[in-house]
Amino acid sequence: MSTPKKAIQKMPVKKIVSKLPIKKSAVHSRDAAKEEGGLPLSVVIRRRIEAQKARFHANDNISAFIKPGELEGLVDEVAEKMQAVLESLVIDTENDHNTQNTSRRVAKMYVQEVFNGRYVDQPTLTKFPNVSRLNELMIIGPITVRSACSHHLCPIMGRIWIGVLPSKESALIGLSKYSRLTEWVMCRPQIQEEAVVELADMLEKKIKPIGVAVVMDADHFCMQWRGVKDRDSKMINSVMRGAFLKDSNLRREFLALIDRK
Repeated sequence: MSTPKKAIQKMPVKKIVSKLPIKKSAVHSRDAAKEEGGLPLSVVIRRRIEAQKARFHANDNISAFIKPGELEGLVDEVAEKMQAVLESLVIDTENDHNTQNTSRRVAKMYVQEVFNGRYVDQPTLTKFPNVSRLNELMIIGPITVRSACSHHLCPIMGRIWIGVLPSKESALIGLSKYSRLTEWVMCRPQIQEEAVVELADMLEKKIKPIGVAVVMDADHFCMQWRGVKDRDSKMINSVMRGAFLKDSNLRREFLALIDRK
């Protein structure tokens, strides 16, 4: 016996979307978008980026194009669109207590946490002069990293080790700054191979060492959770720069020391 259409169509999507709570802090950004032709905030931000001919791939930082207060407005917009996704998945969010407000929780998770490295400025890195003229191998790690595969938005969970061989003229940064910079780079949708290269590039630019090395070991849920569903596969890759690339003894020392951890 077929179910009458009226029993299925309990409430139009627009009415459900309108019930999503909107924080007062987002009102300013909404008003700013209206001033630019009533366009969605994401379109306004996109046009700013395109006007500067800048790139905005999944693993790019676009904080320079986001004005104060606009991230809350972006959460509102993502929440509305996420609500439409839930409706298209045929989930009764009106009556299912477990998925009520899920759209906003997911929106906040993506914008404020999982992909936060796209939307906020690079953390401040206080640099210190190398007064003692240190030039010995330093290893930082393992640093716990959490990222997401840009192909399926599935989690990437792993660890990173950083090796630095400073010169007498190199700048030094506090240990916590390595973790903060790593988290900032990793909190974006991306592939692991590109993420470690970007981190190595930033460390070279900030510290100007004789050599820098980055090794990442991670589980990819796009392999474990879907697809081949291979629970034991990991991805390990490394980037060697300067002395780590040229000096095989230094490279072996670094790899031997992180293997003990």
